[in-house]
Amino acid sequence: MASALRASNANKSPYQIEAAPLPDRYARGWHCLGLSCGFDDGKPHSLNAFGTRIVVFKGADQRLRALSAWCPHMGADLGIGHVEGNRVVCRFHGWAFGGEGACEHIPYSKTIPPKARVRSWPLQQRNGLLFIWNDEQGQLPPPEQDMPQLAEYGTPDWSDWSLSHWVINNNCRELVDNLADLAHFGPVHGSSNVKYFANIFEGHRATQVMVGINERLGGTRNHLTTVATYFGPACLICRMSGEADGMPVESILLVTNLPIDQSHFQLGFGVMVKRIPALSEAQNQAMIKHYVDLSIQAFTEDVAVWHNKVRVDNPLLCAGDGPIRQLRDWYAQFYKDVEAVPAQLGQRRVVEINLGLNTPAPALRHAFSG
Repeated sequence: MASALRASNANKSPYQIEAAPLPDRYARGWHCLGLSCGFDDGKPHSLNAFGTRIVVFKGADQRLRALSAWCPHMGADLGIGHVEGNRVVCRFHGWAFGGEGACEHIPYSKTIPPKARVRSWPLQQRNGLLFIWNDEQGQLPPPEQDMPQLAEYGTPDWSDWSLSHWVINNNCRELVDNLADLAHFGPVHGSSNVKYFANIFEGHRATQVMVGINERLGGTRNHLTTVATYFGPACLICRMSGEADGMPVESILLVTNLPIDQSHFQLGFGVMVKRIPALSEAQNQAMIKHYVDLSIQAFTEDVAVWHNKVRVDNPLLCAGDGPIRQLRDWYAQFYKDVEAVPAQLGQRRVVEINLGLNTPAPALRHAFSG
């Protein structure tokens, strides 16, 4: 019998993980560069993104601009140069580039080569953050995909952003998968009592609605409720209602990914917290810091996993995993030419999983969308 069992097991082949080569392009959409005030000092700022280097600078007219940083003359980084008027000037030979990418001045030449131009990148400021638009086809961003304006930002009732960054040694898709990954909340985050989980996929937006218990952020007596929406492939904004030290707390979370190359991305995590009227300003500041620290601790529990996993295009899924394949279908649109995106992705699709919620479920709508 034992030998027969060994023979039976020997005939069972292990599951084969499949992974196609990484995309040869970067996702189309808005990507967050960080707090916009970080680029306000009148100096050029270099950053690595989309497999290249980009320079961001503010001109004399107070407009922010973004250009490919490698000077086409001899290859120096424009980010180590300086700003004159509305131009960034290369430190190597003094070539000056305007905000649209054209070379406008060479100090030692009366003529400028017609091809002396670098790529320019559209920028957008929203809610104290700076976003850059990437499109491999070179098309301008459609207005309907603008980042939402948060009514809470900049008001006395809410804190400023507390923003942190990490570099993750993996592809961006590993982060985005979390939006539909119901099963990871227990093992990774301790939210073992999820009562309700839903996803909405509609055009460039994808949303997760969740109700569950998380002792750190929601307390043990009340449910933690989150409504989190990706506005395109790289920026998630989440409204969260929870509890800290027995007091109800409202917060807004920000999760962003900025691809450095296909195997590394900058992960951004921001938190805004609503002040509690019954507390003094000193007490509110202490409460906000405590809640931000708890939020960062909970969020970074995923980081060790992202650093230590491989790409799986054919995940072996089971009941209770969440609609991961539907999410990936939605996410794949950002790696296609606009005209190749299937029309059905613009239609609203809802996947709803009720695990015993005995109170009314949150409204099934995207966060911060009216």
